[in-house]
This record gives sequence, structure tokens and C-alpha cells, in this order.
Amino acid sequence: MINNWYIIEDNKTYALACKRYEEVKLSAKGSDQHKEKMLLALLINQYEEKNSKLPEVDPIELIKIRMEDFGYKANDLAREYGDKGTVSKVLNYKQTLSLTMVRKFSKILRIPSDMLIKEYTLQ
Repeated sequence: MINNWYIIEDNKTYALACKRYEEVKLSAKGSDQHKEKMLLALLINQYEEKNSKLPEVDPIELIKIRMEDFGYKANDLAREYGDKGTVSKVLNYKQTLSLTMVRKFSKILRIPSDMLIKEYTLQ
């Protein structure tokens, strides 16, 4: 584990930072772990903006890609959103993304919200 964080310059350090972020993400505000979490969020975001090229696909495919990137399942999104049935319908192109979903999924999956509001066809 890294005790002193610096600008992330490679995938190995990025993976370590993401892992550590998951460990401290629920830390109490004002604690040293909370300060570390805030720094990690900044460094991870900076690295992703510089190095991540999200594919030009419809919003649902993009969500599925990012779920795979982070090892998330539909249940993880349902926990964040609060309704497993609705998440399932959205992931199966039966229902459109709501504004609340766009906000929450953008945050948890680190997808710019403008990429989630693009039009797509329901089945």
C-alpha cells in the first residue's frame, strides 16, 4: 500500500488507488482516512480524464462496459438506485434511464452524465 499519494502515472498505481479508495470510501468526515479518500478521488479522476477514452456506444452499453470494468453486477446498481426491477428493465432496454439514474450511475460508474443522456432505442 502507498502511504504518500502522488499524481497517478500508470495503470498499476491507478489500480492501487482505486482499491484503497474502496477501502476508505465510507470513512468519517474529518478523519485522516476521509482526507485520503478526497485526495484519491481527485487523483483517480485526474488520471481517468487523461487516460480513459470511453467508447461511442449507446448509454446502456456504456453502463454495461463500466459495470464490467469495476466488477459490478446489476444488484450493485440496484443498491445505489434502490429498485432492482427498474434497473433490470433499463439494462434490458425495456425502460429509459431516469434523471435520478443518470445522476447516480454517472457517479458510481464514473461516466460523464452527458454520455448517459444520449438517445437510444428501447426493445
